[in-house]
Amino acid sequence: MELIDKDLASIQEVRNLLKAAKSAQEKLAKMSQEEIDRIVKAIAEASAANAEKLAKMAVEETGFGIWQDKVIKNIFGSTYVYEYIKNLKTVGIIVEDKENKVWDIAVPMGVIAGIIPSTNPTSTAMYKTLISIKAGNSIVLSPHPGAKKAILETVRIMKEAAAKAGCPDGAIGCISIPTLQATQELMSSNDTAMILATGGSAMVKAAYSSGNPALGVGPGNGPSFIDKSANIPLAVKRIMDSKTFDNGTICASEQSVIMEECIKDKVVAEFKKQGGYFLNKEEAAQLGKFIMRANGSMNPQIVGKSVAAISKLAGLTNVPATARVLIAEETEVGHNVPYSREKLAPILAFYVEKNIDDIEAKCKAILHNEGAGHTFSMHCEDESIVRRFALSMPVSRIPVNTPSTLGGIGASINLIPALTLGCGAIGGSATSDNVGPLHLMNIKKVGYGVKEIEDFRTPSVSSCCSSVSSADTNELIDLLVKKIINELR
Repeated sequence: MELIDKDLASIQEVRNLLKAAKSAQEKLAKMSQEEIDRIVKAIAEASAANAEKLAKMAVEETGFGIWQDKVIKNIFGSTYVYEYIKNLKTVGIIVEDKENKVWDIAVPMGVIAGIIPSTNPTSTAMYKTLISIKAGNSIVLSPHPGAKKAILETVRIMKEAAAKAGCPDGAIGCISIPTLQATQELMSSNDTAMILATGGSAMVKAAYSSGNPALGVGPGNGPSFIDKSANIPLAVKRIMDSKTFDNGTICASEQSVIMEECIKDKVVAEFKKQGGYFLNKEEAAQLGKFIMRANGSMNPQIVGKSVAAISKLAGLTNVPATARVLIAEETEVGHNVPYSREKLAPILAFYVEKNIDDIEAKCKAILHNEGAGHTFSMHCEDESIVRRFALSMPVSRIPVNTPSTLGGIGASINLIPALTLGCGAIGGSATSDNVGPLHLMNIKKVGYGVKEIEDFRTPSVSSCCSSVSSADTNELIDLLVKKIINELR
């Protein structure tokens, strides 16, 4: 029977899920570290065991990406995240500083609202559930409607494994009737303690406007700088591997490459050698029409699609079957310059500048146009150049000599492994970190007294003037008092 008033049914479902999650979280909060860790391990193992099945479901349902790469994402979102968090203290006294007589006590936040995107649906559901439960929180997931089946199956698998490990019923919930109204109810409810928002800019903005604390991410639009000191064949390989991984659906992936003109020919030759197809002016203009919609947002038709599918969509007939990435030379940056914007697809902008100063300025312009606070990557063997760009780029993470996709999420560099990448204040986020369990707890402080009131009443003048005679000290005090009185007048 067809649902009548689907929006009302979805709102009621959210309220039921939140009620169950709140009750379950009260039980989680009383569990020991060993009990929590047992549940987290069970979730991770079950998720990893179903990595291939869930990857195939996600691609079949959404049409985004490559299922083999989504298997890797699912292993990352389960096993890799688990290996990082498994030994973290998240229950009770987590730090005891005996020297300074201060304790840190972990306090769970409560119910986490997890907004799950269609680009990385199953892996994000795994990751957000693991870090929430690890911190002693329950979680209610709001799936993107376009990936509902895959996300619900992921949640079913996690819930079943968690229950066998002793997890309270209701600690992991998921909306089965996804509507805008349901997500709004979840984010604005008084029973929601924190929102983990992953999705489009409108969704993240709604999370921050909900009235509840939120950790969201802004758009990625990372330029990748190839310095003349770099190993050019290896740099190009890393960029190509990164940009083709799951057809570019990770927001930390490279969106443009930039270099000095003195190495342009070498870089172009290497990209062509490794499967980069350089569009001519007519082809670039033709494809540019499909990258952005009239309202200035990214065209979902290109997201996570292969070069062949994108070429067919844009009517590009000369692209060889061997092409892995479409590359367009660009000089401009702006809201209406599609190649300078975020493109979650195997499409790259190609910028060439005269010198290092111009490169630095162009990278900043690209990021301030879109992607500020997110990710900038570089390929460079000159540490002075790395330091210069690291200090000047308006971003939160800078992968060096690695695929930006894997570096940004903490897979190929030693950052917190995460699929929620904070962009800091410049990017409209509450954190600049890769988000982990420690972001989902409050820290209660205990401090033992180390001073008495008399310690604050001791005249400071006596210590700094101990070598001065009593008469001189009194004269100094009189002068100071007169000076203060004159200033007050």
